[in-house]
Amino acid sequence: MTASEDSTAFRLAYVPGVTPSKWVRIWNERLPDIPLTLVQVPSAEACGVLRRGDADAGFVRLPVDGDDLSAIPLYEETTVVVVPKDHLLAAADEVTPGDLADELVLHPLDDTLDWDHPPGRPALERPATTADAVELVAAGVGLLVVPQSLARLHHRKDLTYRTLTDVPASRVALSWPQEATTDRVEDFIGIVRGRTVNSTRGRRAEAEAPAKDRRADKGGARRQPAAGKTSGKGSGRTASGRSAGKPTGKTSGKSPRRGSGGAKSTQRGKPRRKP
Repeated sequence: MTASEDSTAFRLAYVPGVTPSKWVRIWNERLPDIPLTLVQVPSAEACGVLRRGDADAGFVRLPVDGDDLSAIPLYEETTVVVVPKDHLLAAADEVTPGDLADELVLHPLDDTLDWDHPPGRPALERPATTADAVELVAAGVGLLVVPQSLARLHHRKDLTYRTLTDVPASRVALSWPQEATTDRVEDFIGIVRGRTVNSTRGRRAEAEAPAKDRRADKGGARRQPAAGKTSGKGSGRTASGRSAGKPTGKTSGKSPRRGSGGAKSTQRGKPRRKP
């Protein structure tokens, strides 16, 4: 790929656990001429990647540090505890922080949960990554609390997980630099928010329309008078073009004969007798 071709691509970063395939598919259907490049980054480095311009937008985990990045929250994940399959907690449907009080709970350096006080007993050393922590759980050294998507990502046959209640949950958001809100970023925002093709085209059409056309759409066009009302001073005509106050039928304007019911009678009177 040449440098010019690479510059036309839309670069989308995403953190582990996020699956952007649905949005990528819609992008390829709507914008086939603009390739989308995926860039997987560690959760802790996602904001730095966006600030350096190494990606146009990205799926990150909240909170986003700093005010220079915009973020649209998308969904919240279930928090789970990863345990060996033969662990006592594997028999439960749900687990509470109290159930972990006597357990050694690993807290990796790339933890994505915003803890005030992590549950369980802390380990002497924190694992460097979530993947390292999963290996320790498989070795029987402690348990691990993570978003459900990360438990699925690091799935092992000898491990399982259970829902952990009353603890922080990880929130996933679409983020991008505020000063780099390009048309392509707006297109991807529309896809993530579920806008249809027509609504996206409508946004572009409105943005590209001449100023006089936009003024007309905002009420600048002349209104037609309602039927039965005059359209100008002294015009004497209604909106339909007929003179105001005149009948619309083909009558001559003469008073109808008595007994005709206001219209010309279709019955003839008795003939006069000859003298």
